[in-house]
Amino acid sequence: MRFQDAAPDARAVVYAGIQAEPLVARAAALLADATPAQRVMARAVMNGMTTEPARWLAMFPTLFGPSAAAADQAERGRSEALLAASLEVAERGEQVRSQVRGAIVESLTETLVRRRPKIAAAASSAVRRERRILFDGVRAEAHPYDVTVEMAGAPGAIDCKWGARGINADVLHQLDDARAHAADEDEPLTATIVVFDAERSCNVRLERQTAPHGATRLIALETLDELTRG
Repeated sequence: MRFQDAAPDARAVVYAGIQAEPLVARAAALLADATPAQRVMARAVMNGMTTEPARWLAMFPTLFGPSAAAADQAERGRSEALLAASLEVAERGEQVRSQVRGAIVESLTETLVRRRPKIAAAASSAVRRERRILFDGVRAEAHPYDVTVEMAGAPGAIDCKWGARGINADVLHQLDDARAHAADEDEPLTATIVVFDAERSCNVRLERQTAPHGATRLIALETLDELTRG
């Protein structure tokens, strides 16, 4: 088993530009330290239903109400910063907004994975983006994995989705195939799908899939911090 950079095709070039946007890094950094309630708020805002700040302030009183300010000024400040970043995403056109949200989930995933103690102490190359996994005698997948953990003894392949609707047979087959091929080579590859959506929605979607996923780890909106624990 070995890792390889994805081919620099047109899709990769366009998406690299989106991933490099300062907004993506800023939103991901805020989400990495956010509470579950703040992450739920950010997802709702980024969906783009309304870009009027007053409406969101009213819909999340536990984050923006008087009691929130009195309890913890720092948390209130983080909520406001996250709301501002989320509104910037929401104000993009539908197609661009979708691409930016996907890039944010990938950046957030990479940030949280890098917080694992063993990875934090290792070389920065232990976590990579847009990489393929190759096996001898096996046809390579056309699409790279969003995030890979390239550490001896604990490799991982991670695919990231904004919503539960992104869970489909192609993604599940690719993850399970990688895990199975690695097992054939006596490598303990962990296959993970990260979905920035409610765990219940993800499970409902998974129940409708016939593609193998029993050995694929699901990380949903409520369990994002599990990424830091491997």
